[in-house]
Parts: sequence; C-alpha cells; structure tokens
Amino acid sequence: MSAVWTWASDWPAPAKLNLFLHVVGQRPDGYHLLQTVFRFLDHGDRLRFQPRDDGAVVLETPLPGVPPDSDLTVRAARLLQSSTGCRQGVRIFLDKRLPLGGGLGGGSSDAATVLLALNHLWGLGLSRSRLQELGLALGADVPVFVFGRNAFAEGVGERLLPVDLPEAWYLVLEPPVAVPTQDIFRAPDLCRATPPLSAENWRPGDGRNDLEPVACRLFPEVGEHLDWLRRRAGAEGSRMSGSGACVFAAFAGEAQARQLARQLPAGWQGWVAQGLAAHPLLGL
Repeated sequence: MSAVWTWASDWPAPAKLNLFLHVVGQRPDGYHLLQTVFRFLDHGDRLRFQPRDDGAVVLETPLPGVPPDSDLTVRAARLLQSSTGCRQGVRIFLDKRLPLGGGLGGGSSDAATVLLALNHLWGLGLSRSRLQELGLALGADVPVFVFGRNAFAEGVGERLLPVDLPEAWYLVLEPPVAVPTQDIFRAPDLCRATPPLSAENWRPGDGRNDLEPVACRLFPEVGEHLDWLRRRAGAEGSRMSGSGACVFAAFAGEAQARQLARQLPAGWQGWVAQGLAAHPLLGL
C-alpha cells in the first residue's frame, strides 16, 4: 500500500550519486552536454510544511550564508504559485543533512520535494512531466528527482531514461570543502569531448567522472579522499559524485561498506547508505 502524504508528513529529499558522468559536448549558449546515471540513496534531507492563508512562502530554517529568497525551496514554491495562480502560502522547515557543494544533489532534491509536496498539498493537479519542466528552470538536476526513477540522463540532464540497477550499498565521504559547480565547468582543462555511450549498453562500473581531474586539482582534499577509497575499495566502483566534493565507493553488501567506514582516518566524515530502486515519492 502506498503512503498517505499529508500536511503532517515528514517529506524525504534523498541524495543522488552520479555512477558516471561524461561531458560529451557544449552547446552554443555555453551549457555542457552530459551523460550520466543518477542513483537515489536512502539518505538525505527532510522537509515539513505548514499551510499559510496569506500567500507567503516562508523558509523557517534558513541555511547559513544562503539568503532565503535565493534558497531553492523558496524558489520552487514561488515558481509553483506563479505557474498556477495559486494563492495559498506555506511555511517550510528544512532538516539539512546533505552538505552544500557536495555533488549529492541536495538543493535540487529539496526543490523537487517542494514541487511534488505542494502540488499534492495545494491540490494543483500538475502532471509529473509539467513539474519536471518547472524543475529544469530551477536547476539541471531537479527534473530527475521529480521523475522519480534511477535514470540514464543526457542533454543538460533533462532527457531521462529509467534504468534498473542492482542492489548496492555505498560508503560516501564528505571532504571538508564545498565545490562551486561553475568553477569546475569553467576550467580550461575540463574534458569536453568524451565519446557518447549507448544507454542500452551501459553497465554499472562503466565510464568515469570527467569532472574529477579538475575538482582534484582545484580542491586537493577531494583527491585525497578519493585516493584513500581507491586504495581500499578498488578503482572500478570508486568515483566522485557530480562536480564534487563527495566521493563514494560501491559494495554488493552492507557489511563490506560498514567495515571500511570503521577504518576512516580520524576527523574524516562519511556514512553508509543503500541504493534505492526509486524515489520515495514516486507513488505520490
């Protein structure tokens, strides 16, 4: 039986991993053309909502250094209002568990959960495809969280093909840096011409992350954490996610992931999560 989602619910905003990420070209407008596989994890942020009758959108838990009006949760709610003429308001409470600038899609996942939740709670009735279109205006990673399935993505991340992935557990490390995505994509030494892969022929372990060399050069802590993982877990299943900073290793079982997590150097941050078959809100 599917869950019943109400104003009293605790709404999930799961992390994602990029199991590979290739830059296959660049559009005339400067946007990079990508290929990647997104995988959702059973670890992420949580959101709660309370209705307001004055039409205001208020983030009750602003993040340090992020003006509320710039926060993706607020922008998502206001975009939903302006796109539908909705006059209802909302108080947003965000329990932020994913690091900023970590490459885990935290802000995008938060925005997608706002779109899905408020579309439901406000009774707007927009289709998922329409919510994906709105999400793309907020960021390239937002549509996949609305899509709700692990996916092979192309374009700027908006062309999505669902993929079935084997069960897996992941050890995710959080280097003590926040990586600005724009700095990685602006780097002159970024590889921008990797030959495209066929979605039908891709298998877990295939490919690489083209952004890794730039991120490791600009932020040596990323390279240090990635090297540590590869020495202990092997290079085949160890990657940086997105534009960084977080890195991960894949395991067939939970015990292996937790055993390596217990070996982390003092002061390092990391956690173990299971890969999900689908987004928790897919059945909404």
